[in-house]
Amino acid sequence: MNDRHKRMRQMDIGPEQPDRRRFLRGSLALGALPLLGGCSISDEPIVEKALLQVSRFNDRVQAWLFDPEQLAPTYPESMITRPFPFNAYYPLNKVPPVDGERFRLQVGGRVADPRPWSLAELRALPQTDQVTRLICVEGWSAIGKWGGVRFSDFLERIGADLEAPYVGFRCADGYYTSIDMPTALHPQTLLTLTFDGQVLPARYGFPLKLRMPTKLGYKNPKHVEALFVTNTYPGGYWEDRGYNWFGGS
Repeated sequence: MNDRHKRMRQMDIGPEQPDRRRFLRGSLALGALPLLGGCSISDEPIVEKALLQVSRFNDRVQAWLFDPEQLAPTYPESMITRPFPFNAYYPLNKVPPVDGERFRLQVGGRVADPRPWSLAELRALPQTDQVTRLICVEGWSAIGKWGGVRFSDFLERIGADLEAPYVGFRCADGYYTSIDMPTALHPQTLLTLTFDGQVLPARYGFPLKLRMPTKLGYKNPKHVEALFVTNTYPGGYWEDRGYNWFGGS
């Protein structure tokens, strides 16, 4: 591939989603070809529409296969990846600054108690930790130790409607995503406040990161500043750009 072709490919894909088309096209192996009929693979709108249909079908299949009682593997602390890699859709120098003293976690949607929570209040709740593997859709993985509040306990404390299908998240870096309620209630889903025994560093999501070892990395939002329980599909930053919504690892 010559330099001009490479530049054109970079312009076509865009700096924030280098693997989106490859991710979508990979779905062809899961049954998209019959949907395409006689369409040319170069007919991007038709191809992507078909691939998105397959992605939504995969969401339903993954949700059906998901076992809310099945635990992800855990590891000894000796296997923690150090340094743990930084990953985001922006460079490290763009990590958002958050004032921990003024921070309040906003809670909304289908909850009985929508009051905001300070970090001190969250730290006063029962804490647990886990050493689990984060798996990135780009093909790498790393083992880390996260500590914080079991998310199911927090949802019960705020009187969340546990029959609602979705929990959505908004983040200080402009990121947003959402998860299914069975994953929200999974015993290893944590609202994390620490990493490797220390206050959660900014590069890993200060002040709050939702950690789910049953989900791929892009489903684990960092710098969480608001969450809401809803009956309406909330989408997500990458999901709205064609990535699989369920995102199981």
